Amino acid sequence: MSDDYLWDGSGEPDPEVERLERLLERFKHERPVPELERPVRAGAGRLRRLVPWLAAAAATLIAAAGGLLLLRRETPTWEVARLDGTPRVGSSRIAGSGRLAVGQWLETDASSRARISVGEIGEVEVEPNTRIGLLKARMTEHRLSLERGTMSARIWAPPKLFFVDTPSAVAVDLGCAYTLNVDGSGAGILKVTFGWVAFVLKGRESIVPAGGECVTRPGVGPGTPYFPDASGEFRASLVKLDFEDGGSAALRRVLSEAREKDSLTLWHLFPRVSGADRGAVYDRLASLVPPPEGVSRAGVQRLEQPMLDLWRDRLPW
Repeated sequence: MSDDYLWDGSGEPDPEVERLERLLERFKHERPVPELERPVRAGAGRLRRLVPWLAAAAATLIAAAGGLLLLRRETPTWEVARLDGTPRVGSSRIAGSGRLAVGQWLETDASSRARISVGEIGEVEVEPNTRIGLLKARMTEHRLSLERGTMSARIWAPPKLFFVDTPSAVAVDLGCAYTLNVDGSGAGILKVTFGWVAFVLKGRESIVPAGGECVTRPGVGPGTPYFPDASGEFRASLVKLDFEDGGSAALRRVLSEAREKDSLTLWHLFPRVSGADRGAVYDRLASLVPPPEGVSRAGVQRLEQPMLDLWRDRLPW
């Protein structure tokens, strides 16, 4: 870029300057600059006439500073720090630290690990044999894509700012810490250590609290969340119910093995079964955690959301 462009608009513009001009365009002042007479002597009247123009100039400077801040905050790169080995961003190896830009991928081999700073809202540790990419880096949306491998996230921001896409579900931060693993087939497992995470795909949603886990499979999406200390029969039957067309037989085994703590799983089953099976889930959950006033069997079978929410708020998890 030549200096002429900054002085009178001629010459070749710099792309970053053009971008800043677009950001600040809405603050453009259309009225011509007034021609001021050279004062013979300073006077209060003349000063009063200058005040509006001084205020306008100050407002323009403030707007420009705000635009520069916005430009800086929207810069779509995140810092990456090497923890072990030689992680790579694209074809470049990270010796100490580097930057991950939107559209780029970070990869670790069997002996390398890295840490990604998620803007100013958290961090992600990337384990060996992982491929993870930066999709969006905005003030209102921070989004990664975990193609394979393992990552651990710690987020200290309001809910629904940080997302991780996987081949079979999207992890939506609700203020949390969690670990997410994806294997070569695209199947994954989410383990929450603090707070809550929503695991979603095309309207299918699982809300996973601290201590809970949830499996996801390509073509299906997230399964029903559970606590890992549930019985082996409970967990095996849940896999059959979620992903192997286990049907009513698998559901009966899940219900028979359920503890009060497993109300997490039973509550999530309401929209995933129908007819008599939904009634059976209602009866078993009611025997473990009686429904509060205002929740009826008929209303739950109709999936009336206020009733479902009211009951959920009474469950121990």
